[in-house]
Amino acid sequence: MSRPLASLLLLLCTMFWGFAFIAQKTAMDAMGPLTFAGVRFLIGGLLILPLALHELRRKAVKLTSTHWFFIMAMSTVFFLGSWMQQAGLLTTTATNGGFLTGLYVFFVPLLGFILFRTRPHPIVFVGVPLALVGIYFLNGGGLDSFNTGDWIIIASAIFWGLHVLLLGHVAKMTGLPIFVSSVSFLFAGIAASAIALPTEAPTLAGISAGWVEIAYAAVLSTAVGFTLQAIGQQHVPSANAAIILSAESLFAALGAAVVLGERLPPIGYAGAALIFAAILLVEAIPPLWARRKVHVPRTVN
Repeated sequence: MSRPLASLLLLLCTMFWGFAFIAQKTAMDAMGPLTFAGVRFLIGGLLILPLALHELRRKAVKLTSTHWFFIMAMSTVFFLGSWMQQAGLLTTTATNGGFLTGLYVFFVPLLGFILFRTRPHPIVFVGVPLALVGIYFLNGGGLDSFNTGDWIIIASAIFWGLHVLLLGHVAKMTGLPIFVSSVSFLFAGIAASAIALPTEAPTLAGISAGWVEIAYAAVLSTAVGFTLQAIGQQHVPSANAAIILSAESLFAALGAAVVLGERLPPIGYAGAALIFAAILLVEAIPPLWARRKVHVPRTVN
């Protein structure tokens, strides 16, 4: 797959994720965060399980203990990031949730260097601050209005950063992006449901009341969106992918404005422009720079 196509898949999944913040927020009028996460991920995992098993048989990859270690590590941080994000949305807006989740663009290159000694392209060190300033402006250019939910979502961004890193590593290592996605969904669904049963006492009536939100989150955001991420990240460096994925905050703001009536402050539009500029920089500069180096004539001594 070409890198531009992989980048397009990542951008498409950010659209599904961004709009999912509305579903995640409104669903909690009828159920708790763990109940929603459990049902969502179980359905999403089961939906792609046939494709996952077909992929495993077709590629005939023998998974080793090392493979499973990384798959389970990825699934664990995926569950923790999802849980904290969903819990944070109890007390913050869908717009803030989308913007603050985007802070993982800061953690990906840092964690990538710490864990895998991966040095990102220098342009990433320009794109990351641009994206962070953009997210800051999108929230109104201040921290005084932050509440507990905002800080929980910021903490979840650390786990989302780890997830981006581990998913890219696992997808390339196994060549099984759909299979590893299905495993992580089912793991998160089972873990969330197991904790929700004694702590939230979920009811069938509550789950039924939020069936539209669950359907959107399970099918488009989970089964389609995260699978596209796993496929796309095989062909895009993790630090660059993180910047592209930060665009979900823009779709979250758009969906929240249309559906929930939430509005950006005037400075927020400058933040949106900065995020798009960061995405364009990290995607356009590396291939242009590589092409320039190839075509530079060498001097004969």
